[in-house]
Amino acid sequence: MSDDCLVRMENITVQFPGVLALNNVRFDVKRGEVHILLGENGAGKSTIMKVLAGVNTDYQGVIYYKNHEIKSLSVKEQIERGISMIFQETNLLKNLTVAENIFLGRQPTKSNGNVNWNLMNEQARKLLDAIGSNISEKAMVSSLSIGQMQVVEIAKALSYDADIIIMDEPTSALSQKEVEGLFKIIRELTSKGVAIVYISHRLEEIIQIGDRITVFRDGRYVETVPVDGITVDKLISMMVGRSLSEQYPKLHVEPGEKLLEVNNLVQKDSLNNISFYARSNEIVGFYGLMGAGRTELMRAVFGVDPFESGDIHIDGKPVNIRNCLDARKHGIAFLTEDRKNQGLILDFSIKDNIPLVNFDNIMNWFGINQIMNTANCQKLTDSVRVKTPSLNQKTKFLSGGNQQKVVIAKWLNTDSQIFIFDEPTRGIDVGAKSEIYKIMNSLKKEGKAVIMVSSELPETLGVCDRLYVMHDGTITGCFDDMSELTEDEVIKYATGTHK
Repeated sequence: MSDDCLVRMENITVQFPGVLALNNVRFDVKRGEVHILLGENGAGKSTIMKVLAGVNTDYQGVIYYKNHEIKSLSVKEQIERGISMIFQETNLLKNLTVAENIFLGRQPTKSNGNVNWNLMNEQARKLLDAIGSNISEKAMVSSLSIGQMQVVEIAKALSYDADIIIMDEPTSALSQKEVEGLFKIIRELTSKGVAIVYISHRLEEIIQIGDRITVFRDGRYVETVPVDGITVDKLISMMVGRSLSEQYPKLHVEPGEKLLEVNNLVQKDSLNNISFYARSNEIVGFYGLMGAGRTELMRAVFGVDPFESGDIHIDGKPVNIRNCLDARKHGIAFLTEDRKNQGLILDFSIKDNIPLVNFDNIMNWFGINQIMNTANCQKLTDSVRVKTPSLNQKTKFLSGGNQQKVVIAKWLNTDSQIFIFDEPTRGIDVGAKSEIYKIMNSLKKEGKAVIMVSSELPETLGVCDRLYVMHDGTITGCFDDMSELTEDEVIKYATGTHK
């Protein structure tokens, strides 16, 4: 192994219950490089990095680190060696502050052995400032959004001063400012010889930041190529084994009547006099930077959070939505951005998760008809192409993308007329994204109203028929004609600089 090669992994095989997650794969990373690990959901990307990080110690194969063979026995041991990982799903203690989470178990102390709170908060502040985040180091993690928690995870990983930092979907919930801050830090780290392993589904981002790319498919090694000269089409072909002729398939249908209308909705400290509508046969987009209020708006419409004033009409009639059950009865479906904590019961199987919002079509006089349930779940999982050995698989053993597909299948199991998709493609590979867009188009064609909240501006412009842009709890722009709308113009409205 050459001196500039920090890690070489050979013949790595990992078996989960009913799934061969990795089949004799290899991977290496050099000093001072950003090595992209690419593949569809379930390809084995996170699995092999969890082996390297010491999370998964049940594997076959050999790992060489700095020219010495090692066994990854624990996360603690790997951190001590100089290997840290930013996980796709946050693992923070919500009853502690941001600074306490960043330095958990290694808080700076005074000469008397007590925690030096001022120094700890000061060091946490420097890390957050470095990635352009205005999150308070003293804030309780329980008060943060998913995106803000991801920022804390990044700051925590950076605090270890590691030789290798593994970043699993680090930008999936970040604002553009925070993404730029992270890229700046990556460049500074690699200039000092630190190696970055970077997992992402954002192909343009990968080409911007990466040096080499390794592709996995279905738990197998495909190829390692330099970033220079690579194209998005080539990457897609390597990932999925086929070309995707259209990244954003758009179905043109004449919009119908207003199915949902929200007027002058106000929520203290979050939403300021919001009005919008969604019609049948259309996909309406909501775009904004982190903290703009998009998710807060959808949670209010679905009855998760109360609002001070305003009214909601469905099919032209005023409705009183006090809770999620009311929203469900009025034909609203809500696919939350937080699949892990709000979208699924991870210890339940696929077959037990899908009917959770609608048991009506599988019930008989004796309770749940398991034959009907199995057939219904099979049809739904087939429609969204969930990769699983069986419907009895617990959802916690699925990849993040396949978990998201189960959430979609769950809500497709309803007779809803209004579908709210909050970040439906977060953590989803490019092949699965195309499938989800087609599902949304199918709902549109069936006469449903589809609302999509997204942090990815290209997909927003590519998929949606109309677009609302939010900034600081206010709708700053509404675009009925998307044909000539540019990203630069949308960003001006999203940052409040359009005036």
